[in-house]
Amino acid sequence: MNKLLKDILLGITTALFFSAFIYFEHYGLTSKLINTLFGLTAIAMFLYTPKRSVLIAGFTIGLFWFYWIGYSFKYQGVGYMTPIVTIGFGFIYLLFFAPLAFTNNAIIRALLLFGLTYVEPFDWNWMQPELLFVNSYFGVYKYQFIIIVLALALPSKIKNPYTYLPLFLLIFAINYGYPKQNDAPLKIKLVQTDIKQEEKWKENNLYPTVRMLFKQIQKAINEGYDVIVLPESVFPLFMNKTPALIRNLKKFSQNIIIIAGSLLREDGKNYNVTYLFDHGSYKIAKKLVLVPFGEYIPLPKFAQKFINDTFFSGASDFVTAKKPTDFIIKGIKFRNAICYEATCQELYEGDVKYMIAMSNNAWFAPSIEPTLQKLLLEYYARKNGVTIYHSANYKGTGVIK
Repeated sequence: MNKLLKDILLGITTALFFSAFIYFEHYGLTSKLINTLFGLTAIAMFLYTPKRSVLIAGFTIGLFWFYWIGYSFKYQGVGYMTPIVTIGFGFIYLLFFAPLAFTNNAIIRALLLFGLTYVEPFDWNWMQPELLFVNSYFGVYKYQFIIIVLALALPSKIKNPYTYLPLFLLIFAINYGYPKQNDAPLKIKLVQTDIKQEEKWKENNLYPTVRMLFKQIQKAINEGYDVIVLPESVFPLFMNKTPALIRNLKKFSQNIIIIAGSLLREDGKNYNVTYLFDHGSYKIAKKLVLVPFGEYIPLPKFAQKFINDTFFSGASDFVTAKKPTDFIIKGIKFRNAICYEATCQELYEGDVKYMIAMSNNAWFAPSIEPTLQKLLLEYYARKNGVTIYHSANYKGTGVIK
C-alpha cells in the first residue's frame, strides 16, 4: 500500500472513530463502553497519525457531522448550493483541525486539540470535541478533556518501563456525576409535529395546521396537563398580525398554559419568537442567539447584504433580543430557548434550573441533525444541571436530562 493511500485510510478511520457516537445514538446502538473506547481511539489517532491524515480526518469529520446543513438551502430557492455547502463544511473542518498538522509532537497536538474546544468557526458551535464523551464513562468538562488528551499524549515522551503510566491519569477524567437535575413540578405536554418544510408555509396549509394545533391543545386540556409546549414557528405566520388567532389562544389559555413558536413583525423588523398564553394574556420571548447563515450572516457588514440578497432571498435578516427571557409558570421559572440557542452556553448563565426549548428540525430532514442536537442538549443540560423540555417539529421532542 503506498503512503498516500495509507494516509487517506488513516484519516478516514480517525473520522469514523470521532463520529461513531452520533450514528450509534441515531440508530439506537449507544453503549457507554463502546463510546468510551471509540472516543479514546479517536483522540489518540489525532495525536499520532501523520500530518496528511489529520487533514483528511478534519475534512471527513466535517462531512460526517454536518453534511445536512446544506439541506435547508433548497427552501431558500438556492438548492444548487447544497453540495457546495456540504463540501464547504468539509474544508472548514479541514482548516479547523489543520493546526494539529503543523507538528508531529503529540503533546503539542494535545494542547492544540484542547485549544480547539474554544474555537467556533463563523459562530457555529456544534463542533464540541468533548461531545465524544457525553454518553461514556468520562465527563464532558474542560478539565476532564485536557486530562484525557494529556494522558494519551504523555506516553510519547516517557521511556520504558513507565511509558504507559500516564494512562492512569484517565481515572481523574471519569464521570463522577453532574449537578442534580430535577423534574419541574408541573404536568407538561410536549408536542412533536411532523410538518414537512416544503409544506409549512403554503397558504392553503395554514388552516389545517392551525386546526390540528387547536386539537392538540384541547386534547392536552382533556388529559389534565398544566402546560402544552408546541414547536418552533409551529404557527407559520406573524402572529401579532393575526388578532383572531391570538383571541382564540387567549380563550384556550384559561384552561391550560400554551407555549408556541411563531414570528413577530415589529417596527419593520422580523423576530423568531416564543408566545406564552396564560389565563387570557400573553408574553413574547424573542430569540437571543441566531443561526449563522440561517437567520443572520456572520460576516462583515459590507458582505452581509450581498450574500443575504443573493443566496437567501433576503430571508436571513432576523433581529435578536438583548438578553435571555425567563417565563414564570405557576411560580416556576423556565428559561426560554429557540432551537440553536438551546445549544449555546449563554442561555445557561444565571439561575437556570428548567428550560423550555423548541425546534423546527424539518429544515434538515432526513438526517442526523436531530440526533446531534439531542446530544448537544444533553451535554449542556448535564454540565449545567438543567432539565430541558424540548418540543420539535420532525424529530427530537422529549425531556433532556
